[in-house]
Amino acid sequence: MLSGAIPSSLGRLPNLLWLSLGYNNLSGAVPTTIWNISSLVFFSVQQNMLTGTIPPNAFDALPYLQSIYIDHNRFHGQIPASIANASEMSLLQLYYNFFDGVVPPELGRLRNLYWLQISVNLLQAREPRDWGFVAALANCSQLEVLEMGANKLEGVLPDSLSNLSTSLMHLSLSGNEISGIIPRDIGNLVNLQNLDLSNNSFTSTLPSSLSRLNNLVELYVTENKMSGSIDPWTVGNLTNLNNLGLSKNAFSGRLPSTILKLAKLLALDLSGNSFTGPIPKGLFNISALSVNLDLSHNNMEGSIPQEIGNMKNLVVINAESNKLTGAIPDTLGECQLLQNLFLQNNILTSTIPSSMSQLKGLESLDLSGNNLSGQIPKFLANITMLNYLNLSFNSFIGEVPNVGIFANATAFSIRGNDKICGGIPDLHLPPCSSQLENKRQKSLVIPIVTLAASIVILLLICLFLSWRKSTSTKIPATTSLQGHPLTSYAQLLRATNGFSTTNLLGSGAFGTVFKRNIESQAGGSTCHVAVKVLKLQTPGAFKSFIAECEALRNLRHRNLVKIITACSSIDNRGNDFKAIVFEFMPNGSLEDWLHPDTNDETAKCLNLLERVTILLDVAYALDYLHCHGHAPVLHCDLKPSNVLLDTEMVAHLGDFGLAKILVETNSILQQSTRSMGFRGTIGYAPPEYGAGNMVSAQSDIYSYGILALEMVTGKKPTDSKFIEGLSLRRFAELGLSGKAMDVGRHPAVFEPRE
Repeated sequence: MLSGAIPSSLGRLPNLLWLSLGYNNLSGAVPTTIWNISSLVFFSVQQNMLTGTIPPNAFDALPYLQSIYIDHNRFHGQIPASIANASEMSLLQLYYNFFDGVVPPELGRLRNLYWLQISVNLLQAREPRDWGFVAALANCSQLEVLEMGANKLEGVLPDSLSNLSTSLMHLSLSGNEISGIIPRDIGNLVNLQNLDLSNNSFTSTLPSSLSRLNNLVELYVTENKMSGSIDPWTVGNLTNLNNLGLSKNAFSGRLPSTILKLAKLLALDLSGNSFTGPIPKGLFNISALSVNLDLSHNNMEGSIPQEIGNMKNLVVINAESNKLTGAIPDTLGECQLLQNLFLQNNILTSTIPSSMSQLKGLESLDLSGNNLSGQIPKFLANITMLNYLNLSFNSFIGEVPNVGIFANATAFSIRGNDKICGGIPDLHLPPCSSQLENKRQKSLVIPIVTLAASIVILLLICLFLSWRKSTSTKIPATTSLQGHPLTSYAQLLRATNGFSTTNLLGSGAFGTVFKRNIESQAGGSTCHVAVKVLKLQTPGAFKSFIAECEALRNLRHRNLVKIITACSSIDNRGNDFKAIVFEFMPNGSLEDWLHPDTNDETAKCLNLLERVTILLDVAYALDYLHCHGHAPVLHCDLKPSNVLLDTEMVAHLGDFGLAKILVETNSILQQSTRSMGFRGTIGYAPPEYGAGNMVSAQSDIYSYGILALEMVTGKKPTDSKFIEGLSLRRFAELGLSGKAMDVGRHPAVFEPRE
């Protein structure tokens, strides 16, 4: 947390070997005295707020300097040619600054250089001579990393790039304005593992010499102007590829059959091209595919192969905007880890297969703009993770369900289906014929029979209520706020206008939340509360009610949603009724602020201070739950929709339906009840808990880390852009797959790309 200027007196340490001032808040320029410490071997001021330029003669007196880190600052001006005088230099990291001008060819005199990172600056190359540094770097025989992305490099990439050291493993030129063809002999760089040429203006097709890069793990040429068909041998020999990105070009022809040989592919993005022909069946035999398969916005035709069921681990499938025909294959239900499926704007027919009910983790489903028919499957309402559904412009018929996702008009769309009926009132659909027939039959019943039946029913209800009263399950005691006594079903029914949709605040897996007006007995003033009505027909809802009451009855903290009272009763039909009354939060949930409705013209954005303050509020809440309550409590479902904001934008953590209370046995904290099934929300819960592992405090800490990343990126953790925004190198260092706790220890895992 050091701040202020670097003291010039450091320059009076003539024997100093190592000077590391990185990751502070230092400002101002680097004192000129520093550049005179001739003994210096290592120099780092990375991740500060330093400004100014590097003097032209800065490296004249640094003959032993080996490593220099000055990235993530605000330096400007040119990279001095005197850098060649630091002849022992092996690592030079200058990225995320404002350096401009031409890259000095004198870099080629650094014979020990193995790492050159100058991305995200304002460096230029307009004339062929400006690219002279590339030919000069061929003298650096130990060069392994060369990253020059996100600069202002223009013109044609010189063929001399192919003469760089065969030790080169990482090469990035993405985010520039380079045109012309990719050097035809780029295959000479036989040890390349990562090649990123995306976001430029390269033309022609992939050079055949790429086939010699047998060690290549990642290849990206997305968003260029490349065209033509892909030579089968060009990609067929790249058998070590994990990621292949060819999207947003003008490639055409059929997908080469040799792409099926890429058995290690984790992600394949071919979207935004002009590929034709059917989807190769063998594509779905690449068992490693797990991150993303994107074939969207092409001209592919034919049916979706039944072999799609082999994709057991795939998270995202996108084949929208093609010419696919036939039915959605039944085997799709075997893709049990699938979270996002996009098949819109094709020519698919038949019905939605019932096997898709097995996709329990499905969050987004878009089948719009096809010729699908039949009734809208009711099982879609039972997929609790589903938060986006688009069935518009098909030929569906019959009744629209009114539960699950179908209870939230903003979460799904069914426009352009002329023969559907029913659904929630917000859809303004005509009533179904069965509903009209029932009304007609009721109107013809003889009044005497109706009266007799009513008397019998009333007697049965009285007997049933008497029996229920004697055997009803006791709920945990709750504490009422002063002035608000325990409430009844009748009071809640009146206060919410019969649980009208006009008072609806939201709906989740286990309950529906309504707004309610109440009067304080103390002063007669009116205030608002939120009433969560449990969906007792949903498996686990009753346990959720008990867990929430049990967790909240002894918790008191500024950053937790306050429970006012609870209601355990029977409704007008004799069914069990359970509800919890909370303090109302006028500014809604954090989800509404991070991901507002695109049609909402009044949507507001959170500024940086508000985001940091909200994260701090959530941290205080978790600290209290884990360490300072009557017993340690695990929330187990931390996500934006469960973070509520009051009038002062203070964050309150709510929805303890999945909470776990830990009890102390022999000085060891254990769960009070056994964890049953998956606990939490996919994307926010640690991946290891999907394998049935016990939840722990690490689960909440991991979810907090993901929440923080979501607030920085503005993307949900299931969005591909969220993953692209993360520093893969840092994730690899942390080993998140088995160390969820490391998110809490290392909050700065986000590193924005260009």
